[in-house]
Amino acid sequence: MVTQLPASHPLVDGRTGGSPLVRASRGLRSQTLPVWFMRQAGRSLPEYLELRKGVDMLDSCVRPELASEITLQPVRRHGVDAAVFFSDIVVPLKLVGIDVDIVPGRGPVFAEPVRDADAVARFVAKVRDALADDDAKAQLFAPIRDAVELTIAELGSTPLIGFAGAPFTLAAYLVEGAPSKDHLRARALMRGEPELWSELAGAIAELSSAFLETQILAGASVVQLFDSWAGSLSRELYGQAVAPSSAVPLGRAAQFVTPEGERVRSIHFGVGTSHLLTDMHAAGGDVQGIDDRTRLDEAIERLGGDVPVQGNIDPATLFAGAEVLHAHARDVVAQGAAAPGHIVNLGHGVPPETDATVLTELVEFIHTLPGDGRLEA
Repeated sequence: MVTQLPASHPLVDGRTGGSPLVRASRGLRSQTLPVWFMRQAGRSLPEYLELRKGVDMLDSCVRPELASEITLQPVRRHGVDAAVFFSDIVVPLKLVGIDVDIVPGRGPVFAEPVRDADAVARFVAKVRDALADDDAKAQLFAPIRDAVELTIAELGSTPLIGFAGAPFTLAAYLVEGAPSKDHLRARALMRGEPELWSELAGAIAELSSAFLETQILAGASVVQLFDSWAGSLSRELYGQAVAPSSAVPLGRAAQFVTPEGERVRSIHFGVGTSHLLTDMHAAGGDVQGIDDRTRLDEAIERLGGDVPVQGNIDPATLFAGAEVLHAHARDVVAQGAAAPGHIVNLGHGVPPETDATVLTELVEFIHTLPGDGRLEA
């Protein structure tokens, strides 16, 4: 069902539709290359660390004024071409009543993992109750809506990127109960009880869809779906058990359009997913995010040469000195010239120990390069 964006939306009232990032997401080039960094909101900024003192991570995500301020900080500091909404992929789970905590140095830890039919049934019931109707969804995501609206009011022509966790990554966390390197329990459930897995992933897909929908209606101009752990899967298993649920939130985002029929564009990103790039793009998303384990030109060729891409500066080069970093960034930009649109980003998130000055200078450097990515030798 196609839904028209409200008249006050930045894509409708003219604030962000012509921005380099939105244009790149549509496969169009601008005079300058758009650049933003995954995990730019928070992590390395001294002002973020000061603001977060004494405040729990997940609590900070549902305080609208705090979440908005953290979202805006890297735009002011670095001059990036987009803000990314400050939140966490487990926030929707927290909001529906799942007992989860972000443990420093470890990640999301769940008090009660979801590993059998009874647990899945309880989880699905919670999600269905929370998303029962529009009023229930509005109440559930009110802090998210308010934070996005506060942010949009300050951003002007800079677009906001909304985001959500992909169903597989969130389901893997739920089943494992905490971060895992191999996701053995999740993969066992996928293979041993595929119908139960489908029920779990389907409920999360609806939750992620509603999370994205809230951000879009409140003013997000582009959205990104993060599938942090998809790289642990074979192509066969991804296609059978993951792609159908990932297609749901990406498809929902694409249903929101301007009066002129321009739909909200989406970015699909995973880590270690070189072998899954074509499958991920087939599942949905206008822009394919590329991590730093795959050469950007190789990824573009594999995708057919007609897909906008995002990436993929190696985060390690942030610590290698300006000369090495700039040479690497030039190479990434040159490789990206083969795509119709290129959003410059890291191949993964900003490491927390990054010197913020390095990021600011990197943005300035990328903005000196030609928007078509065609560099002189």
